[in-house]
This record gives sequence, C-alpha cells and structure tokens, in this order.
Amino acid sequence: MRVIDPEGQQVADLCAIAWTGATIDWLSTSQTRDITERLFPRLGECFYSERGHPLLTLVEDNSPCPHDMLFPACNRGLYDRAGLPDHPNCRDNFLAALQAAKVALPIVPDPVNLFQCSEPQSDGRLEVAASINPAGGNVLLRAEEDLLLVVTACSVDHHPTNGGRCTGITLEILSLHP
Repeated sequence: MRVIDPEGQQVADLCAIAWTGATIDWLSTSQTRDITERLFPRLGECFYSERGHPLLTLVEDNSPCPHDMLFPACNRGLYDRAGLPDHPNCRDNFLAALQAAKVALPIVPDPVNLFQCSEPQSDGRLEVAASINPAGGNVLLRAEEDLLLVVTACSVDHHPTNGGRCTGITLEILSLHP
C-alpha cells in the first residue's frame, strides 16, 4: 500500500488490525519502538503488533519527514481543550471505520502518524511542528499478513501540524502478484 500526500504537509494516521477466527491483534507503536529500538522503523524494518508479530514492512519512504509514533490520534478531548467542541477527529474516524467493518477492539491503539514532525526536543518536550512533506511525498508499506488498514487524514486545523490546513490523503493498494 502506498500512502500519498498529494498536496503536501498533510499528516496521515495509520492503524492496522489483524484477525483470524477468534484472535484479534493490532499495530502497536510501543511494541514497534521496543522491538526496533527506534522512534520509527528504518527501510526494511517492520511495524509490530501488540503481540509482537510483524504486520507491515516499510519498503520505501519518499518523504523528508521523521514521522511519529509517540502521539495518539487527535480526539474529542483535544478539541474540547482547544475550545472546538464537535470538531472532526482521527479517533472517531478510526472507530467509525471499525464499526463499519464490524470489528471490536478492547482499546483504540495509538496510530502511526505518517508525515508528522514531532521529534523530541533536547529539553524533553515533544513539539509538533508543521509537516515538511512535499506534494506527492509518500511511503510504501508491505502487509505481512491480511490486514484491515485504517488511514485518516489528520483533521488538526488549529495548530501547525498540517501546515494550517487539512487536505486529502491518497491510498494506492498494490499487488505483489501480476
């Protein structure tokens, strides 16, 4: 799957869910950090599940962004604190997608925030800066098993995260078999 930012500076929140029969598992940013011992996987490295299984491999990264696996999805609480009640948010988008797929998770996992610039600062703060992703910036991910992928264009428009405006994200589902 290729995740493309057509206009530039748009963060994409990515979640992945795997289930077989009675077993359900999901992409875990904390397990991925623990297993890779990195804030974000390098090319050829995997994103891991809550149970420590490889779910996705980072095949290409055509973006200058560091990406993010520290911040949760934007949610109602964030917007309430900002004085923006009833603002669209990534958490609700994720839950709506799960409901449409008839999938129930015991938690809402933290997403992989593609194209997000939020590197830790020298004083320990986490500062979210405007995305530096150019128009057409993209990443290519390979699924290591059958997955439900949920990708939402981040709706933060009151902070520099998306360059002060929200735009769309394009997904290309590619086949490895001709």
